Amino acid sequence: MSAAATTTRPTRKPFLVPTLTKQCWGFMIGSAFFALASAPGLGDLLGSSGANLLCFIGAWFFTGAGLIQVFLSGAVSVPVSYAPGRMVRAEWLSATTQSFGTILFNVSTTAALTAKTIAAEEKFVWNPDAGGSVAFLVSGALAFVAYKRATGVAVRLGERAWWSTLINFIGCVAFGISAVGTYILPSGDVLNMSIGNWGTFIGALCFLVASLIVLPQWDRHRVAE
Repeated sequence: MSAAATTTRPTRKPFLVPTLTKQCWGFMIGSAFFALASAPGLGDLLGSSGANLLCFIGAWFFTGAGLIQVFLSGAVSVPVSYAPGRMVRAEWLSATTQSFGTILFNVSTTAALTAKTIAAEEKFVWNPDAGGSVAFLVSGALAFVAYKRATGVAVRLGERAWWSTLINFIGCVAFGISAVGTYILPSGDVLNMSIGNWGTFIGALCFLVASLIVLPQWDRHRVAE
């Protein structure tokens, strides 16, 4: 084997090194679990226990991917010419807000496996789920700010990164609608389970597609990650 061939072969990175590929696959796998748990008709076959278990597993993939996203988002702040002299970067703020949301989903999906009372479902299941959905919405909005600051334009239809940002935001909106639909009434019933399931299903598919289209493997000119 020639020296040239040796130097051009991509090196395999250690498993624990955060990469965009791992981030994308984490969100995609987590989204697949949420989509299966809320898929029309499949939820009835799984039952609430089966659906809750799938969401519990998916939430952990979300959390792992969210932490990787924070690592890859770069510096917390950058110097600016006006007071106070530094500004928090929108990309980092978006990543950390979304990561916080994934942790809240961990709390919610874990509690859903064990909650037996209306009070427990409201405090430990719906409240964290609603908080996570709000965090995702804020993160999705900040992602547009980050994209504009990075590229200088608000819309670029020819770039996968812009479409990923848009589709991700639609997913955040869908998750927010899902949280409204699963609001727990004093009777213990939810406001509208159909809206809750459809919101989760559509949101999960959006998150899956948003990560799929920015996988580094699609770009032949990009160094393997």
